[in-house]
Amino acid sequence: MEQIKQLRQYGFVIRQLVSREIKRKYTRSYLGILWSVLNPLMSMAVMSMVFSTMFQRVENYSVYFLTGNIIWQLFTGATNAAMASLVDNKSLLIKVKLPKVIFPLSRVGAAFVNFLYTFIAYLLMLVVFRIKPSVTMLFFPVVALFLLLFCIGISYLLSIIYVFFGDIKHLYSVLLTLWMYCSAIFYPVDSTPEFVQRMILENPVYNFIACARNCMIYQTLPSFGQLLRMVIWGLGCYAIGRIVFAEFQNRIMQEL
Repeated sequence: MEQIKQLRQYGFVIRQLVSREIKRKYTRSYLGILWSVLNPLMSMAVMSMVFSTMFQRVENYSVYFLTGNIIWQLFTGATNAAMASLVDNKSLLIKVKLPKVIFPLSRVGAAFVNFLYTFIAYLLMLVVFRIKPSVTMLFFPVVALFLLLFCIGISYLLSIIYVFFGDIKHLYSVLLTLWMYCSAIFYPVDSTPEFVQRMILENPVYNFIACARNCMIYQTLPSFGQLLRMVIWGLGCYAIGRIVFAEFQNRIMQEL
């Protein structure tokens, strides 16, 4: 409840920070935010050319890949940007008394805005590849909501750790590479050995990807197990991140 009050009170500040992050990302770019639409399209074209012949048995492989990719890009874009949010805004933290939580939130918010633009490209691909509209597609915002909560929780943790341990930025980059290959973004899970399949199924990011593919491509609702894991990972990670952030936020200025 306290955080909700803070968000309402400083909503204007958060919107300005989100706007600043988006403008800064596309500064000196002629196409600007249009890259959020073009990027996934070009990425999909490259990956389709490389892997479509390898995974011919995957129906609508291009959409299969793009569904996983937009989920992955939201997760990595949000957490990578939020990691340095407190350190990057050191001068603002010193000059103005603002809740520290709004800085990682603004970075996640900017990543989510980019995700919405990317989603436009995704919808265009559904039309191009003749994926019929289905009522199950209305469940996608629920998947996006819990993914957003998961991203916020991880962002809280990373932003705090980065203040005390700057090398986490490089370690996280290595972790993301491994995490990506364990998320079955561009290959079917059943093409891997059994022990790898078990590891993938326990991967929270893959669970969000699988839920999104079910409701958007296969036009079925996620299984009860997938739904349960989605809720647990989303709410659980958010709660843990918020608790850790609240515990250490008063020590941030000493380290900065």
